[in-house]
Amino acid sequence: MNKPIITIPDELFAPAESLSFSGTFLLPELTLGADTYTFEHPLNWNVLVSNTGGSLLVTGIVSGDAVTTCVRCLDPAEYRLEGEVEGYFTIPGSDVELTEEEQEECEPLNEDHTIDLTSLLVAALSLELPQTPLCDDDCKGLCSGCGANLNYEECTCDKSEVEEDFHENPFAVLKNLKFDDE
Repeated sequence: MNKPIITIPDELFAPAESLSFSGTFLLPELTLGADTYTFEHPLNWNVLVSNTGGSLLVTGIVSGDAVTTCVRCLDPAEYRLEGEVEGYFTIPGSDVELTEEEQEECEPLNEDHTIDLTSLLVAALSLELPQTPLCDDDCKGLCSGCGANLNYEECTCDKSEVEEDFHENPFAVLKNLKFDDE
């Protein structure tokens, strides 16, 4: 796996200097909760590194095509993801005093003046992942009785039998509960 590592050249250690970097990054999969997203092709990333005085600000974009499983019908669900990258790295030996909040947000720049963008790219993509992955907004899902994919076929089960076994609300049984006051 090619790691997205950038080497900071000497000219970027002058205040107000900026440089662009870009590349690709092969991320085989990304897991968020119970959902696993796979990436068949490398992710594309483009960042701008700016010297803000006491730190380096990394901003940019990462994009790629992800595939996961639809939560309703279990078919593949494809997503085009594009996330905003942002990170701060403190410059060792800088005269600029950072506030306590700025120090908490910043990571120290490596001694070899490299920045591994992996965690920034993964974080940016993670924010773009859907809470409920669907193959289509109108996905009908699977029949709870026979398991047929309702997007492609009608179910073969007896509807009345399924309705008897299926309760919309697990608390529906409480409506028949009798209290002494009644």
